[in-house]
Amino acid sequence: MGMCLVNDTVGIPMGKGRFCVAKMCPVTDARAGILETSHGRVLTPVFMPVGTQGSVKAVAPEELVALGVQILLCNTYHLHLRPGEELVADFGGLHAFIGWDGPILTDSGGYQVFSLAKLRKITEEGVFFQNHLDGSPTVLTPESSMEIQQKLGADVVMAFDECPPYGCSEVDLEEAVRRTVRWAERGLAWWAGREERTDRLLFGIVQGGTHEKLRRDCALALVEMGFDGYAIGGVSVGEPEGEMMVAIEASMGFLPTKKPRYAMGIGEPNQIVEMVARGVDMFDCVLPTRMARHGTAYCSTGKMNLRNSCYARDKEPIERGCSCPACRKFSRAYIRHLLVSGEILGMRLLTLHNLHFYTKLMAEIRGAILKGVFHLFREKFLEGWIEGELERKKMKNSAG
Repeated sequence: MGMCLVNDTVGIPMGKGRFCVAKMCPVTDARAGILETSHGRVLTPVFMPVGTQGSVKAVAPEELVALGVQILLCNTYHLHLRPGEELVADFGGLHAFIGWDGPILTDSGGYQVFSLAKLRKITEEGVFFQNHLDGSPTVLTPESSMEIQQKLGADVVMAFDECPPYGCSEVDLEEAVRRTVRWAERGLAWWAGREERTDRLLFGIVQGGTHEKLRRDCALALVEMGFDGYAIGGVSVGEPEGEMMVAIEASMGFLPTKKPRYAMGIGEPNQIVEMVARGVDMFDCVLPTRMARHGTAYCSTGKMNLRNSCYARDKEPIERGCSCPACRKFSRAYIRHLLVSGEILGMRLLTLHNLHFYTKLMAEIRGAILKGVFHLFREKFLEGWIEGELERKKMKNSAG
């Protein structure tokens, strides 16, 4: 993979698996790029909705396309347990199975093993555990994770890693980093021997908690192996936001500028804007869909809980000027009525709105970078976000 600097995306000759930087922000480390995959180009910075089971909850593939979604994240652990990679392969791979023609990234399964699995045992070979569905014995290794993702047919594949919990001892953290590096080397060796992987991308995952030296050591070791891209894992796992930023910055400084960088599991819109300013290209998070199912809408001025009684007679759309399916036709009062009545349509409309908000935000970020004004966009967005959140807290306190 190489890097080139160009003014726009038109007519750029790119081979499969190449990452190209179109424009750098003159003030921050933000950059607008293009990632080419076997299922099309992805314009970065990009947000990937989470389709854990091969589905973004309550949203059909054609709706995702209409919202401007470019790439999905699907989960290796969950799809391995149900329906199984062999069945998916029999259907022609994940794209054909779920009816999605765009790029797909599959995570390694490491995070789910360490957050969901029962009675796990970590060895040098891999992780032996009782899965969360039926408690049956299961194992994931660096090689088996690669094989599962290869059979799923993902465009971007993640190396198997150990995700240590926030607050673990420095000894445990250091061992997790060393094991992550050894596992990455094994996964890369397995992947390199497969002809069918030539049009796919393999990313290494940097671990190290909030320990700056361990982050640096892990990043340097992975970079030396020569992955197609690099992810920053083990963030947004319970640590304070300030420590999360430290972990990101400690990793970013040692990752090559010519390859894509991915912050896993992040996050809130204000966090994404800050991560873009630090040079991150790719993001995923369950928040826009999960929060929608709990009645919360994302807006340019923060989060809005439409279950609150103050919206019971509100004739305004969720956000004025928004062109999503929910805001084009429905009022806050109606959506609140659906939510408190337990109607599925309410959750669907909020999900569509939130995903629209995220994709629009990423398009605005990219546009600002291309125009050379991202630093001004960042300042204005964060100011509006903070003021909106403070105003809503005041309203909540006064109502209480």
